Amino acid sequence: MSADEYLELNRTNWDARAQVHAQGYGIDRLLADPEALSSVVAFDLPRLGDIAGLDVVHLQCHLGTDTLSLARLGAQVTGVDLSGTSLDEARSLAQRAGAEIEYVQSDVYAAPEALGGRRFDLVYTGIGALCWLPSIGRWAQTVAELLRPGGRLVVRDGHPVLLSAVALEVGAEHPDREQQPWITGPGRVTPALELPYFEQPVPLVWTDEYSYAGADAVAQPRSMEWNHGLGEIVTAVLDAGLELTSLTEHDSAPWEALPGLMVLDEQIDEYRLRDRPERFPATFTLTARRR
Repeated sequence: MSADEYLELNRTNWDARAQVHAQGYGIDRLLADPEALSSVVAFDLPRLGDIAGLDVVHLQCHLGTDTLSLARLGAQVTGVDLSGTSLDEARSLAQRAGAEIEYVQSDVYAAPEALGGRRFDLVYTGIGALCWLPSIGRWAQTVAELLRPGGRLVVRDGHPVLLSAVALEVGAEHPDREQQPWITGPGRVTPALELPYFEQPVPLVWTDEYSYAGADAVAQPRSMEWNHGLGEIVTAVLDAGLELTSLTEHDSAPWEALPGLMVLDEQIDEYRLRDRPERFPATFTLTARRR
């Protein structure tokens, strides 16, 4: 598989998704209230901190809902995305919301060159982004290249445990259920770790007729993904010369990652396991600083 192959496949996939996602994604709410923030950005406000006046680059910004939210917090924001159709939607949203946001089309690894060597106070990456990148080490080096000395990284994403899980029906009784009766019994469905947890050289290739957000079919359903273990992510950040400042694991995610097993918490607009959510990390937030 060549670099161009995965980039082109995922670019056309996200071009198709953008047309579906533009019908939702909370856009009406953001346009109706000039102070509204996306649920993703609102969730991490305590870890994001005060960003007023900062130069921020939002990698893999998609439709720009989180990008707009960062701008509403007072930052000067540049959004970067692989998908030209996504950026068309993001520019439209910014214009309708009266926000001045620059958007640049580029894959993540080429972002420093596409941005003309500019450095930023904050690199932000929102949910569901890292799985589209084949090398987490190269991602971290890119982040370091984009940051000014003292600049920060804030990334919240799907936990690699979640991304390695599928819903499976339990077929046999487990002997430990005699002592721990909450262990899932035969005939019931539970998360099972069946997909790669650690980064692999060969991607997972998916053909999903419908996206996670939207009822319409996706015109180009094939995509390629890679998981990255939490230790691999942290090590990549440290190897890139960044100082880790926090790592928080959460039991919720902003999408129903395991349909039928998760329930919506309307207070935070996030999904967690219906049964014993404390056993399962769904997302994480990592913050770091460039020395």
